Amino acid sequence: MAGTVQSVERAAAVITYLGATPEPVALADIARVLGLAKPTVHGIVRTLVGVGFVEQDPESGRYALGAELVHLGDGLDPHLLRSRAVNWADGLAAHTGLEVQLGMLAGQEVELLHHVFRPDGSAQRLRVGERQPLHATSLGVILLAFAPAAGRLRDLELVPYTSTTPTRRLELTRAVQQASRRGWTLADGTFRSGTAALAAPVRHHAGVGVGALALVGRRERVVGPGGEPLAGLVDQLVAAADAVGHTLRDRL
Repeated sequence: MAGTVQSVERAAAVITYLGATPEPVALADIARVLGLAKPTVHGIVRTLVGVGFVEQDPESGRYALGAELVHLGDGLDPHLLRSRAVNWADGLAAHTGLEVQLGMLAGQEVELLHHVFRPDGSAQRLRVGERQPLHATSLGVILLAFAPAAGRLRDLELVPYTSTTPTRRLELTRAVQQASRRGWTLADGTFRSGTAALAAPVRHHAGVGVGALALVGRRERVVGPGGEPLAGLVDQLVAAADAVGHTLRDRL
């Protein structure tokens, strides 16, 4: 068995000490209690501050556990994700002329948290609250690639919604791997015939996908003759998803 990683052990010791101390602690006290050199402790706490696990009081300079660590196991509030995404989703629909969907993992499915109609005045129905399959949709595939959902892939029932729905485990695995490399995915008629969708992850700390944005529309409005996304759509989608993720990372 490989040995332990000393830097991780020391970071864990700092977090444990701060968690057991009711008041913010000075750097010198952390170093003294843990028996470490002050420069070593300074490097550790600055790293932990950078990821939100530790906070430094701007007046006293003392350190305490950060809110990110305190709430780490709480999961992301869907209402918060929706509220941070609304403006970006609305703008995305206006600029692309396509339907925009915001989704989040819900067990073995994707739940739609927000839905913006195509701005063309055509008949549409609101899909908020709708559940969609992971394997057949762009939202589902991108969440399989970026959210903590790897175990779900092998347990999914690969129902064929259309003739192009991935129904073999290897086929779906390759689609997920490609989405992970690209940072976006395309579902061309895999859920509804004649409809194509692009999706990109909304990422929180450490690049973890907590949700996803999708552009959805008639195939000819999304992909070109060669089957690739029309120019500009991917860039706009990824930029919007990244912007939503940035607002989430800055919320505390």
